[in-house]
Amino acid sequence: MKKICIFNQKGGVGKTTVNINLCANLALMGLKILVIDIDPQGNTTSGLGIDKRKVNKSMYDILTNAEVKLNDVIVESELISNFFLAPSTMELAGAEVELIGLSKREEILKEKIREVENEYDYIFIDCPPSLGFLTINALTACESVLIPIQCEFYALEGVGQLVNTINLVKKSLNQELDIEGVLLNMYDSRTRLSSEVVDEVKRYFKDKVYDTVIPRNIRLAEAPSFGLPVILYDRKCKGTEAFSNLTNEFLSKNKGEI
Repeated sequence: MKKICIFNQKGGVGKTTVNINLCANLALMGLKILVIDIDPQGNTTSGLGIDKRKVNKSMYDILTNAEVKLNDVIVESELISNFFLAPSTMELAGAEVELIGLSKREEILKEKIREVENEYDYIFIDCPPSLGFLTINALTACESVLIPIQCEFYALEGVGQLVNTINLVKKSLNQELDIEGVLLNMYDSRTRLSSEVVDEVKRYFKDKVYDTVIPRNIRLAEAPSFGLPVILYDRKCKGTEAFSNLTNEFLSKNKGEI
């Protein structure tokens, strides 16, 4: 079992898209997957076809109520077998304020995950685009961080801060934390800039960068509005092909670690 955060403090880099589609592919390959949506926007939750207005208990309850267990919140996907989700709602945005005086509040999620971690092959956590309380909880609970980076001009802006944050959490809260990999996302082969960003990211992160690059793709962008992973929306589009390749590469790098 492995716990992985999908995180970049920059918004709009495709974290949720990566989370939904990588996890969906892993589940379709027969692995038991849990996705924890710890972003108050709840895009992973809605992107998997779950109506947030009908969620009775969410990650807000997990973080603010010691009596609520993670299994009380987890729902099984109706789309894919072996695929489970701990949903998020906007209430989660207030969790940090409510818990401001609590000791060891950075370890709440870590303790809750311990109750279920042996039931899954992989647990992925979709983090908000910030370096606040929710993200620190996720980084403390995980073994590694998968970093999506958009192939645009400001791609590496803030990456140094992100790496420093990972190192700080590793030093003070979670010695096991490491970078799982760096994924280049929203690649546009028509532009010279995208190729330059790829080269720059590879110089910075070296062998941590996945060979698979996720292209800009209309069908990939449309799929969340239908509450579907792209593989269930259009099996033949370039987005589906890219995430299939990423899934195989991810499993190859994690061979023997399940």
